Amino acid sequence: MKGIILAGGSGTRLYPITEGISKQLMPIYDKPMIYYPLSTLMTAGIKDILVITTEDDQPGFKRLLKDGSQLGINIEYTIQPSPDGLAQAFLLGEDFIGDEECAMILGDNIFYGNGLDELLKNAVKNAEAGYATIFGNQVKDPERFGIMELDDENNVLSVEEKPANPKSNYAITGLYFYPKGVSEKAKLVKPSKRGELEITSLNDLYLQDKILKAELLGEGYTWFDTGTFDSELDAANMIRTIQNNKDIVVCCPEQIAYSKGWMSDEQLQDSADIYSKNTYGKYLYKVLGQKTRR
Repeated sequence: MKGIILAGGSGTRLYPITEGISKQLMPIYDKPMIYYPLSTLMTAGIKDILVITTEDDQPGFKRLLKDGSQLGINIEYTIQPSPDGLAQAFLLGEDFIGDEECAMILGDNIFYGNGLDELLKNAVKNAEAGYATIFGNQVKDPERFGIMELDDENNVLSVEEKPANPKSNYAITGLYFYPKGVSEKAKLVKPSKRGELEITSLNDLYLQDKILKAELLGEGYTWFDTGTFDSELDAANMIRTIQNNKDIVVCCPEQIAYSKGWMSDEQLQDSADIYSKNTYGKYLYKVLGQKTRR
């Protein structure tokens, strides 16, 4: 399975901060924002990842993530010439995806919770079986999001983009898993009134074919769409609290790669040495010590 991180866009909701830097390169507490979606894809077992950026911001992402080999994964890059909708990612990434299943996550989305890895595994299995999967989270302001309508057994009845009268309070989060052929499917999406290729329209095509499933993030899960000043601060405060209380690092790509056997002891040691002057590096030393003691 391939993975895409959509990290383009102009970030106008965060101006003036993002006039000089991509929001996905900004910090959420102790790590760049893009580490969080990257960690989600890696947790799902995805090693081949395409990062879609603006032309101006791409050098910064390459300096940070490089080609991914330091994490035992493969990272490629492509440019989004203009922000023409989320479904555009599958057109820009058509050659990268090829004839494989593909997951896509927005570069400003953070997912955290015990058992998330099982939900991700289910989505991977769905894609391999020919089904698309969207993730739902209850929100207090559903009119701001794409919304999924569900029946009593949590089957998807409808999907709608930012409805004036929402049929549910389950927002569709920025994480999607699709079976083979998603790029061809995306070519069927027509621009909306906003002139964009809406991801909701793509999901509706799968719903019409009766191959759309939903995974719901219940109690114990946290989802942040960190596209505003307040949501960025809330996410940073949450990450800080969890990490300080549990003495862990949330969404640590090196730890995920090491636990999956994608990184060697030597590679983790090298990463820890790079960050040795802060708590992030000290945590990597701790992970290395725990593994070698076993």
